[in-house]
Amino acid sequence: MLAVLVGLAVTATSALAIEPIKIARDDVALDLSKAVEIHRGQGDVFQVSTAPDVDGIVRRIEVEAQDARSSGDWAVFALANTTEQQIDRLIVAPHFRLVGSGLFWPDLGSQRIAAITPSAGFTLDRQDSPDADEFLVTLNPGSVVTFVAELSSPNLPQVYLWDPAAYKDTVNAYTLFRGIVIGIAGLLALFLTILFVVKGTSMFPATAALAWAVLAYISIDFGFLSKVIEISPGNEQIWRAGTEVGLAATLVVFLFAYLNLNRWHDHFSYGVLAWILGLFIIAGFAIIDPAASAGIARLSFAATAVVGLCIIVYLSLQGYDRAIMLVPSWVMIIAWLVGSWMAITGTLDNDIVQPAIGGGLILIILLIGFTVMQHAFAGGAIFQGLFSDMERQALALTGSGDAVWDWDVARDRVITRPDVSKQLGLPAGSLNGPARNWLSLLHTDDRDTFRTTLDVVLEHRRGRISQSFRLRGADGHYHWFALRARPVIGSDGQIIRCVGTMVDVTEQKKAEERLLHDAVHDNLTGLPSRELFLNRLDAIIAIARTEQKVRPTAFVIDIDRFKQVNDELGISVGDTILLTIARRLHRLLKPRDSLCRLSGDQFAMILLSEQEPARIAAVADAVKQAIRTPVTFARREIILTPSIGLISWTSAQTSAEEMLKDAELAMYQAKRFGGDRIEPFRPAFRSIGNNRLRVESDLRRAIERSEMKLAYQPIIRLSDHSIAGFEALLRWEHPRRGTIAPADFIPVAESSGLIVPLGLFAMQQAAEDLYRWQKQAGDLPLTMSVNLSSRQLIRRDLVGDVRSVIARSGIQPESFRLELTESLVMDNPEQSAHVLQKLKQIGIGLSLDDFGTGYSSLSYLSSFPFDTIKIDKSFLEDTTPRGAVLVRSVVKMAHELGLSVVAEGVADEHDAEQLKQMGCEYAQSFLFGLPESADGIQKLLFEQTTAAKA
Repeated sequence: MLAVLVGLAVTATSALAIEPIKIARDDVALDLSKAVEIHRGQGDVFQVSTAPDVDGIVRRIEVEAQDARSSGDWAVFALANTTEQQIDRLIVAPHFRLVGSGLFWPDLGSQRIAAITPSAGFTLDRQDSPDADEFLVTLNPGSVVTFVAELSSPNLPQVYLWDPAAYKDTVNAYTLFRGIVIGIAGLLALFLTILFVVKGTSMFPATAALAWAVLAYISIDFGFLSKVIEISPGNEQIWRAGTEVGLAATLVVFLFAYLNLNRWHDHFSYGVLAWILGLFIIAGFAIIDPAASAGIARLSFAATAVVGLCIIVYLSLQGYDRAIMLVPSWVMIIAWLVGSWMAITGTLDNDIVQPAIGGGLILIILLIGFTVMQHAFAGGAIFQGLFSDMERQALALTGSGDAVWDWDVARDRVITRPDVSKQLGLPAGSLNGPARNWLSLLHTDDRDTFRTTLDVVLEHRRGRISQSFRLRGADGHYHWFALRARPVIGSDGQIIRCVGTMVDVTEQKKAEERLLHDAVHDNLTGLPSRELFLNRLDAIIAIARTEQKVRPTAFVIDIDRFKQVNDELGISVGDTILLTIARRLHRLLKPRDSLCRLSGDQFAMILLSEQEPARIAAVADAVKQAIRTPVTFARREIILTPSIGLISWTSAQTSAEEMLKDAELAMYQAKRFGGDRIEPFRPAFRSIGNNRLRVESDLRRAIERSEMKLAYQPIIRLSDHSIAGFEALLRWEHPRRGTIAPADFIPVAESSGLIVPLGLFAMQQAAEDLYRWQKQAGDLPLTMSVNLSSRQLIRRDLVGDVRSVIARSGIQPESFRLELTESLVMDNPEQSAHVLQKLKQIGIGLSLDDFGTGYSSLSYLSSFPFDTIKIDKSFLEDTTPRGAVLVRSVVKMAHELGLSVVAEGVADEHDAEQLKQMGCEYAQSFLFGLPESADGIQKLLFEQTTAAKA
């Protein structure tokens, strides 16, 4: 529209006038930014004074806004044509300019000028341009024109006055540059995407995503995206903010994926996930406030760069190869970040900065792409099999970690690579030199061997060096090395050098020493083991044969009832007690004496410091007192006693094994006498041991020779004194020694495992005799009870054996009973309950023998399927009122539990009558019948049957 003249002034120095910018014909581009006056909040009508014309006259013009996009802000500037020719120029205001855009709420660009009205003439014509507001102006010779611009946005970062031809050339040049940059970015993004398809690890999609984000940012920044898709006016800010958020987010993802940060700590994963979610939220917020979103994205990018730099430096110092390879790329990112910061804050202010920033971003992606491709093709098939033999050997040597040992014989110079001196803590190159330099560092025991080995190789001009030796480190400690080398022969037949490898084998040597120590020492106490003890004793005996003053005494010490300590307090407490005892015994030793641990709770001692019998006895008593001293544990005192056997050497002992065996026999004799005693060896002890061996040997053949017999003791009913059943008792009729009591052979059978076939024989024979008696007596309601041992109870085949016995004998299961002692059941209550339930399912009876003499098992009694309990005779022997009360209580308790009661050891009829009145059903004692053979019982049953019929 035309400017309306509203007044004029006669002076050119009016304060309202503006200074015109003079234009020459040679001026190609002028920056008008600083010459433009901005008037804000003036509304739709704006008045301003013009610049003085050639005559110095200042006019007043009024301009009315004609564009709906007008912000109410106005810009005023003046141009003066000082030439004699007409000049055409373009007024250009870029929509977006990175320079000076700001960090917080940055200016993301928009249309700047809606229209420009000159002080003379018509409104300037707008030129078509998607990236800037362009207006063509023609200035007549010598004219001064004031221009009033309606602003579409509050900011006008830059206004240029361009020569049209120069501006076109500049635009074309930037278009070519931008096209190249966008093409490179597009190809790189496409290539990295293809790489992701080929190599599916996580860092490739992360890198491809970063490349696509850079491409999107460059396309928006260079105005290329608007040529591809239609972007409505005013939405450029949203797109620009979105691409900046995408750039910040993909940089975080790339850093996390490439460095594989989740392998270092899970917190990295949580932090990155929260960071990415936050940026996604910011991306959505860009629709509402693009400037704020872009500002946060720029801060996020900067924070990622700084944090990433710290992580990369830390991981590089840790030797992480990926971090080391990323250092150049991240240095470029930091440099780009500094340049961008200088640009957006206005420190760098020229037209080249913005394209340069975009090009730098492409260079960064190119470098990152090359870094990623190194991983893509590293170790690929294209490189496999291309190593020469020499390269392969070099790689194998490097991988093994061995040091190369090279001795140049001609110059007498030894070199190790890597330098072994550093490993020893010595100055670098300390071992590089003549071979004699090594002698001072070698262990004294290894020097002669080392020198001799080298001399022999040089003398014979052949052979191999294979030697282990020790080298002293700077701290005085020795390191073991294994040297394996061979000579290299020259053309004259002489050795020119020796080359091989040297390996630090210190740890292996220490492991060997530990194994050797553990082989002959006890792991718990560290004392010598039985083998080392015997070796030392053999050596001392050899000396004693020639030296009159050497007379060793051997002690064997066993802790009484130590198994009970382990059972009640636990094995760890038992080990602690053994350590305490070992320390106490060790304090009694003098320098010439020795102590060892033979087995679990057995120790042995060699006494050389004392020769007199009285002094030896005093030492034995000191050992006894040391063990008897209470051991305090968990505020309780544990008192232990020892059984000690000892023997002093005489010329009759031929070996350490024999001497130790005699001391053990003396110790076992001490235990037979009740323990807590010292027993010197006597030759008679050998016959005791041999007797036990003879018993075991004869017992193995007793069943085959039919020497084992069964005796049956009657169990009678107290109500009518009739026979209710029998208890089978095992007897051994030895052909030479006569009848051997069960107390003499049952313990031997238990320890040797012979109790199992003996128990099976007793069950089978008793069942067969019962069947024969029942058949003869007309199926009398008789029961047969057989005692069960601990070895039988823990056998898995017990239930099957019982089934087999019942099936082969033909008796009814309910007439067959197994008797178990209370202590036997309580040794392992859970296992016992399981086995007894299985036996009860067969249908046999179960009796609890010797009730009340073992553990207090009242709480367990209901858990076991017993149907009978047998009261021990010790209860009946107590003639006090207290004894009667106890018996009555047991009988009453048994009946309330549904159990029948058998009383053992009934002395007379008065006791029998009392038991009957108490409700006791059965009795078993010599009063009612002695144990009889099977034939005697058969006769007894015949007499009872005949009497009953009469």
